[in-house]
Amino acid sequence: MRSLPPPVSTRRLRWFLALPKLGVVLLLAAVVALLWLLHQNEIEEERTSLIKDVLWLEQNLRFHLANNEEQFQQLAQDLGSQQDRKQLFRVRAGHMLKNNPDIVQIVWYDPRRRVLDALPAASPVDSELEAFGPPATQKAFELAGRLNKRVYSEPFFLSGNAAHFALAVPVFAERQLAGMLVVTYSIDGLLGNLVPWWFAEKYRVVVVDDNDVQFAAKSNIEGIPSLSYELPFEPPGYGLNFRVTSYQTPGNPLQRLLAGAILVLAAGVFWSMWIVRDLMRKRAKAEEALRAEHALRSAMEDSLTVGMRARDLTGKIIYVNPAFCRMTGFSSAELVDRSPPMPYWVPEQLDETMALHRAVLAGEAPPDGFEITFRRKDGEHFQALIYEAPLIDGNGRHTGWMASVLDVTERRRAEELARQQQEQLQFTSRLVTMGEMASTLAHELNQPLAAIASYNAGCLNLLANENFDPGDIRQALEKLGVQAQRAGRIIRRVHDFVRKSEPKRAPCNLGEIIEDCIGFVEAEARKRHVHLETSLPALPPVLADRLMLEQVLLNLIRNGMEAMSGTPENRRVLRVSATPGAGEVIVGIADNGGGIAPEIRDKLFTAFFTTKPEGMGVGLSICRSIIEFHRGRLWAEDNVQSPTGSGTIFHFTLPLESA
Repeated sequence: MRSLPPPVSTRRLRWFLALPKLGVVLLLAAVVALLWLLHQNEIEEERTSLIKDVLWLEQNLRFHLANNEEQFQQLAQDLGSQQDRKQLFRVRAGHMLKNNPDIVQIVWYDPRRRVLDALPAASPVDSELEAFGPPATQKAFELAGRLNKRVYSEPFFLSGNAAHFALAVPVFAERQLAGMLVVTYSIDGLLGNLVPWWFAEKYRVVVVDDNDVQFAAKSNIEGIPSLSYELPFEPPGYGLNFRVTSYQTPGNPLQRLLAGAILVLAAGVFWSMWIVRDLMRKRAKAEEALRAEHALRSAMEDSLTVGMRARDLTGKIIYVNPAFCRMTGFSSAELVDRSPPMPYWVPEQLDETMALHRAVLAGEAPPDGFEITFRRKDGEHFQALIYEAPLIDGNGRHTGWMASVLDVTERRRAEELARQQQEQLQFTSRLVTMGEMASTLAHELNQPLAAIASYNAGCLNLLANENFDPGDIRQALEKLGVQAQRAGRIIRRVHDFVRKSEPKRAPCNLGEIIEDCIGFVEAEARKRHVHLETSLPALPPVLADRLMLEQVLLNLIRNGMEAMSGTPENRRVLRVSATPGAGEVIVGIADNGGGIAPEIRDKLFTAFFTTKPEGMGVGLSICRSIIEFHRGRLWAEDNVQSPTGSGTIFHFTLPLESA
């Protein structure tokens, strides 16, 4: 990437342009601060006025209730001392109801809570007064009788969801409780009677409790709440509070006009400064933005580990990042503006690389990327994985191709090492299998060798006798040859099985492979009393490595015979079958053993997992790797057709040669 020229010294110019802006900003900040202080002063004055008005209202309510308490206390004393008490109650209670609209009812009870009189009262008296005797009033009745003094009740709701509270005043006659005056107040009526109109024009008065339940409210205004203040409503208490809220009032229009004019003037000054900026300011700003963009792009390029290469539509390199330069060993100056052939192409593969280059320019690059061999400047070759994508400019036009290049040399080496280790593990597994079958094969090989020795001794004896029949010698020699061929086949199978060779897929006759494996394990099957059955129809050739397939079949067959060690001998049957399908052959090895437990089925093909006391745990894992190498699948399922009611079938698939 080309470096930018050094910045032009425009610091003094920027300072001269910034000073007027700074002055306007400071002036605007000072005006805004002044307006804010004036607003805060108005809020504080409004809060002070609110608190004063709330304290006045609270004192007015307290004075009103205290005055009523004294009057009812005097009435209670008179009812306990005078003779014509009913007339006295009627006159005094009627006067109180007339002068106090907030009082709903005054009831006079005897000590047994029977109603002696009530104002206002309806007929029948008892049933009507049941509505005025809630639990809150009864509690106040009991508490006033025990304390011998006036007691307010908890607030309660009557019909119509109207909130009330009661005052219980005990009546004494000769220092004995002679009855009870219960005065019921309406909270709505109390606010309506004692909150003046001018107060309701300024505030909203609400009576709430600690749980924010509203009992009464009075207000003649609507709007957005501004300030709020609360005071306890005592008496009656019980967590009741006065909440007085003020509402926003229209501000001073002159003040708003002044603030708007200041903002308009400030905007005009800024607009004027924007207009008078000269070409140098624009150039300095553009250079600064370009320099910042250049620094950001350079930092991003330096941090990338993936090589990036851009080419135009003709194939000429127009950009490479540092990672690509480090990967190839060539500098950016050596690569940019170069046309094919490129210096990092391998000369021996020039034609192949040029064909890939033309395919990319034609838009035929594989979407999953492709691998190619490049060389570094020092001549070292490396494997590169390339992903090509169209290069689109700001106008949406296709201007070239952008490639992401990954050095996958180490990854391929690691994969090759893993493959070699897998082959070594497979070879070791075959040697282990051969070792486990050594004693059985030695016994199997001993029979033809003993027969050969016997026929040879017979021939020598016949030759020692002068009167021998040549036909007898010919017959003995023919049998000796048969036994020698039998021993040779056993030795060949062992030699082929344990020899180390590279995996090579070629057309194979699957039936012959299965038959050879059956012949290999027949001796061990007889030793284990296992009957081997095969079901092999005419099969088309499969593309596979014969030795690797023999390893899979022998491993699965021997596992099936070992699984039937606890099965009765008459049911130890191992069936090997092959079924042609759509583009593949399905091979099955079925046993009548104990089956596979569900808890180990998911771990069956895991490397180094085994259920055998002396097992290595790699047999089934290697089998699956071999089958997957042949583009097939290996799985196990229950043998539902087993006569023992249990057993396992191992299936694997192999693609046909034409698939």
